[in-house]
Amino acid sequence: MSKNKIAKYDSNTNDRKVSEQVIYDTDNSAKLQLHEEKLDISKKWIKTGEVAIHKEIFTEEKTITIPVIHEELIIEKKVLDAENTDQTGEHTEIIRIPISEERIEVIKHPTVLEDVAIYKRQFQETKPITETLKKEKVHIETTGNPEVIDRNTEK
Repeated sequence: MSKNKIAKYDSNTNDRKVSEQVIYDTDNSAKLQLHEEKLDISKKWIKTGEVAIHKEIFTEEKTITIPVIHEELIIEKKVLDAENTDQTGEHTEIIRIPISEERIEVIKHPTVLEDVAIYKRQFQETKPITETLKKEKVHIETTGNPEVIDRNTEK
């Protein structure tokens, strides 16, 4: 009996390993396993980039001219009779007059300038993928005149 080389397929590394093995049946025949690669396609999400979004505050100094009103107290003294300077200082009358003015009060309140919408959209596109698949076929070499019957072609 002779030893036949039988190819073993390692699916982890996609390599074929040839080892010296003989698989005999009870009728002293050998078996050879043929392999074929098939595609198993899956998809996964990977991070392709990142976007950082933030608000930036700018300061601006504004000068606004606003008219304001204030009151002034004016006292006018009129001398009616210059010769009669009879001063009786015992009876003096005090008059109080309130004086007021406008004060500027600045109140800042935020107003909405614009709404910024931030969202992600998904686009579907088709990408072609080309892979080379391996397939094993049996090649029979004969020496002499042996009778070879292919049972797959008889069906």
